[in-house]
Amino acid sequence: MHHADEPGLRERKKQRTRSALAAAALRLFAERGYEETTIADIAAAADVSPRTFFSYFPSKEDVVFAEIDDRLAEVAERLARREPGESPLQALRRAVIDIMQALVSEQGAYGPVQIRLVLERPGLQARALQRLTDTQEEIEARLHELCPGIGEIDAVAASGIAIGGMQAVLVHCRRQGYDPLSTRAALDRALAIVEHGLGSIDAMTAPPPPV
Repeated sequence: MHHADEPGLRERKKQRTRSALAAAALRLFAERGYEETTIADIAAAADVSPRTFFSYFPSKEDVVFAEIDDRLAEVAERLARREPGESPLQALRRAVIDIMQALVSEQGAYGPVQIRLVLERPGLQARALQRLTDTQEEIEARLHELCPGIGEIDAVAASGIAIGGMQAVLVHCRRQGYDPLSTRAALDRALAIVEHGLGSIDAMTAPPPPV
């Protein structure tokens, strides 16, 4: 007989294993170097088999992006849920703040390691770019749902400004070694600039039609 909460438990256990693998990987990359660390090393450090590693991540490159991928999935989900009376701009702002907050606070000691790896390795850079492009397209699609009247170019530009602006500032903060508080202040400033730009699109600031 199965308990109702089993899927939830299973999900949490999977998430814990995934997080353990990601943390172990970044720690080993910091201590030994990226090339020197094998998938077997990462699996051993997280107390699982290499085969288990592959059931969570297709490759060593992908483990670098574990956290970012989780955040991006969350944003997509949050954008799909609109609070009553919220304008598209407010919905977008809420989603962006959530991602950035999570990225800033959850990085812990290995944030700089992750950023350095991505900035130094063309293979990882390409993957990072692909993820950004996907996120931008995701937000673009959501904008069309949130404001049916929005023009095609407006939606493309709006999602590009939001993701590009925030990402550029986040990378800058990581490179310069900002602490979480300074990073948060920098991102708030970036968000204000992004909002200023997006505020010029009428469809973005229109309140939703009454239900």
